[in-house]
Amino acid sequence: MEQRLLGDDALKVSAIGLGCAGMSEGYGTPNDAQSWQTLCAAIEHGVSFFDSADAYGIGHNEELLGRFLEGRRNRIVLATKFGLVRKPGAPPTIDNSPQYAKAACDASLQRLKIDTIDLYYLQRRDPAVPIEDVVGAMADLVRAGKVRYLGLSEVSPETLRRACGVHPIAAVQSEYSLWSRGPEAKMLDACRALNVSFVAYCPLGRAFLTGAVRTLETLEQTDFRQRLPRFQSGALDKNTALLRPLEVLAAQRGASCAQIALAWLLGKYPHVIAIPGSKRPDHVVENAAAAAIKLTPHEISDLDAHFAPAAISGDRYPPPAMAGIEAC
Repeated sequence: MEQRLLGDDALKVSAIGLGCAGMSEGYGTPNDAQSWQTLCAAIEHGVSFFDSADAYGIGHNEELLGRFLEGRRNRIVLATKFGLVRKPGAPPTIDNSPQYAKAACDASLQRLKIDTIDLYYLQRRDPAVPIEDVVGAMADLVRAGKVRYLGLSEVSPETLRRACGVHPIAAVQSEYSLWSRGPEAKMLDACRALNVSFVAYCPLGRAFLTGAVRTLETLEQTDFRQRLPRFQSGALDKNTALLRPLEVLAAQRGASCAQIALAWLLGKYPHVIAIPGSKRPDHVVENAAAAAIKLTPHEISDLDAHFAPAAISGDRYPPPAMAGIEAC
């Protein structure tokens, strides 16, 4: 597996990591036994960068990883997040207070059964709390030995610059794929200038780019994609029409659509790390193999043109879920 630097430090992670959120929520009924097999498959195929958050499954995801990490800690670079507060039966809230940052870190360490978190992200931003204050609290966690590196999620370039003035930021995480290309406007250049890695979540468009989701009928009723604007019937039909060039290129290269979508992302920027989510071992194996596929500049530019942002129908999230997401 190709390795890429995390920030400007010597720490390297697999160019393709593993997003673990779907093992606990969002994409149908969780299955811990299958998730365990998926985690094992990831390690076996060179995936060393796992991504979690305290909000995923309201702690369940970290607890699952905590059990898995026993005896395997030195093989995994672990990222988790705080700031998006989830409680049973209540709508999500955002808490960026320094006090909460420290309490959330202690709770994550307990669930994960580890002494130090490799990469600790602020998951969602509250503009009422100065970024300098929350990053200052996160820096205290580094000095205390509870965290190695700091990250931010779904922030603007200006927020990133201010944060870097307080403490080095190793990574920014935002949604980025062929059909979510907002970071190309400013954020990717800002990360490069500041020696910050960019971690792309949902690089397969929540499985849309795999070609597996062409109608809502393929999804369980509890699947949160049922509520996403891009997956609503009218928008989904228009978006599905965009898949044909991806399918053609995949056939020409003897690869899957998922592999080409990941190869496109890794081929564009050397400071980008992809963390496709998966609950199935076979998908992890397929995704990991994409790191070996090198697209030509012509192939990349063709995909750029076919998936121009103006051609995508529907927003990423419903309006309430956009809280805490800054324009990148």
